[in-house]
Parts: sequence; C-alpha cells; structure tokens
Amino acid sequence: MRALVWHGKNDVRVDTVEDPAIVNPRDVIIKVTSTAICGSDLHLYHGVIPTLRAGDILGHEFMGEVVETGAKQKKLRKGDRVVVPFVIACGECFFCRKLQYSACDNSNPVDKADMSEMLFGHQMSGIFGYSHLTGGYAGGQAEYVRVPFADVGPIAVPDDLEDDKVLFLSDILPTGWMAAENCEIEEGDTVAVWGCGPIGLFAVQSAFLMGAHKVIAIDHYPHRLELARKFGAEIINFKDVDVHAALVEMTGGIGPDAVIDAVGMESHGMAPDNILDWAEQTVMLETDRPHALRQAIHACRKGGRVSIPGVYGGFVNHFPIGAVMEKGLTIRTGQTHVQKYLPRLLDMIREGRIDTTFLISHRLPLEEAREGYRLFDEEQNETTKVVLKPGMEAANGR
Repeated sequence: MRALVWHGKNDVRVDTVEDPAIVNPRDVIIKVTSTAICGSDLHLYHGVIPTLRAGDILGHEFMGEVVETGAKQKKLRKGDRVVVPFVIACGECFFCRKLQYSACDNSNPVDKADMSEMLFGHQMSGIFGYSHLTGGYAGGQAEYVRVPFADVGPIAVPDDLEDDKVLFLSDILPTGWMAAENCEIEEGDTVAVWGCGPIGLFAVQSAFLMGAHKVIAIDHYPHRLELARKFGAEIINFKDVDVHAALVEMTGGIGPDAVIDAVGMESHGMAPDNILDWAEQTVMLETDRPHALRQAIHACRKGGRVSIPGVYGGFVNHFPIGAVMEKGLTIRTGQTHVQKYLPRLLDMIREGRIDTTFLISHRLPLEEAREGYRLFDEEQNETTKVVLKPGMEAANGR
C-alpha cells in the first residue's frame, strides 16, 4: 500500500510499504477514505517529538471503511463506515472504566511504555502514528491501517453524513470541546484562547456552545482570526498589541475567567522569553517553548482556570509556578478522552449545532501529502486544514 512515511526532520514522503494485517482478535483493518494533517503532526515533522524513527507511518486523524475484522470483533462488521479516535484504549482497565481513555494502561506495548514511564512517571496510552513513545503504531495517512481494540474506539457514522462533516471527530473537534469543558465555564464567563489553529477554533466554537459570555481569540494570522470572529469571538493580533494589556482592558481589569493554550510546545514570536526558549532548546537545556502558556497564566484572573490542549512533550524552563500558586489557578490538561465525547458530538453535528467543514482549506490526494505538510507548515494563514484522500486523482485536488 501507499503511506506517508517520516524520513527525518522536515522530510516526509509517500512510499510503498507492507499492508497491515490482523494481529489481535479485537483488531479491524480500515480502508482509509479521508485522513487529515494535524497541527501536532508538525511537531513530528519538525523532529521535536522523541523516539520517532525513519520509516514510521504518520497520521492520527482518519476514517474509512472496515474491510477485515478479527475473530473476537463483535461491534464492527465489514462495510461499516467509521471514524477512528486518535487515542487507542482497551475499554477495560482502571482508567478506561473511568472514561479516561487517553490514560489507558493496556494500549501501549510494554517495551514502548517503559520510555514514557521514564519521562512522565507513568506510561502513556497508545496513539496512532505518533512516535514509539506512544506505542509505535502505524498511522492513518495511508491507504489502510490496523485498528486495535476496535470494539472500543471507532464510531459508526451514517451514510448521509459526508466524510468532511465527521472526520474531525477523530481528534480536533473533541479536543477543542474538552479544552472548553476543562475551563468549567460559568454564566457570564470570559474565555481567552491562545492559537486559532484547528483546535483553537473548535475551542472557540465549543466555549460559546457551553455558555461563555465572551471569547477572545489570540493569534497573528489574519485569516484564522477572521474565522474566530465569525463565531463571535473578539480578536487580538499579538503582533499589533501587548496581549496582557489588551486582555486587562477587555475584561475591566480583572483578566479572563479561563484561558486555553491551544499552541503547545512550539510557540512563535520575538518576545524575550521565547527568544531565550529558542536558545535553550538549541543547546538541549529544555525541549519545549512555552511562551503562550506563560502568557496565558499571567493573564488569567485570580482564582481562574487554565486549560492546556496544546501538546507538550518534555521539559520547560522559567515556568511561572509562583503565579499559579499566588493567584490560586486551577490547571487542567491531558490528551483527549475522545471515545467519551463521540456520541454527543456526532449528534450535535447531525443536528447542525456544530459545523466542521468551514475549517478545510485543502483537499489533496494522499500522493501529495508531502506538499500538504509544506503548506500547513509554511503557509499557515491560508492553510487552515489539509484533508488527504487516498485514491483521489491529482487533477481533482483542492
């Protein structure tokens, strides 16, 4: 089959690789009909996530048709059309029973889990196409993919909903939703969102659906800010104004009730602390650049809530723990418990309460995935989301 393979920093290619096969009786094989490039895939592309190896197949946002099932697979049948959560979960461990699927104890093979346990104190769950730290599973930017524990993860979708409307149930829609949920939004609240990429935009949309009175979106790409404005958000271009001063003014001197860091480990900008982060990262004194998180913590009101859906992978310096403690902030974060949210969000899509198609800027054949990564990395104002279509002819792209 054909698949998008990582060969090194900023080097991905579509190669011919072995077809996946059933390994465990709860597996299924999916023929991929749509797969997307996620903002967190750029961390892999840039080579800042550890344990990625040349030859790894990328991609954790995908959907398709079931073409083969394991002997103990009772939930799905051949021909079912499904969306697959990026988190792999067994459904039976202590954490899965608490609906904390992204903390699953059984989906990361023992030899892989040891690495994450060394870094984080406990093992991570498995994730598709996201390094050997998360299990080394082949990803979904491919023609076919093996899905473990398929009686827990995938959700069948009705034929009357086209791929574009439901594909983002795999990751970014539930991630944006959980980011807003972690804000514990109350009537009259103001929520500030750092980053108007896909997750940030879905967090804006979700915050309003949960009853936020005001949402303030922070970015520097005009098109992405305009998309946030269309949902009703007030906007801040961090290149034009002092973000902290603007937020103080927009909230009557109090600060946002809740803040969302949808940027993660590769903050950009020429702020002094971020320049220092670049230098320290270059000489391996830290792994992540948390400028946006620092800014969010400083801006959040006393007694407020900090939600972190943005991906962090290692260690940061100059963390404002004093501000967290002295202001009495609550921090909630984590990989998304996708399976927990799928039924409700699918219903909201069917009811027309949530729109996802606005985000798609490019539809490309899988064979043009390398160009898709370049666009998403280098032309972020115009490229809001790239969807890859295995089998699509190049002439039909975009």
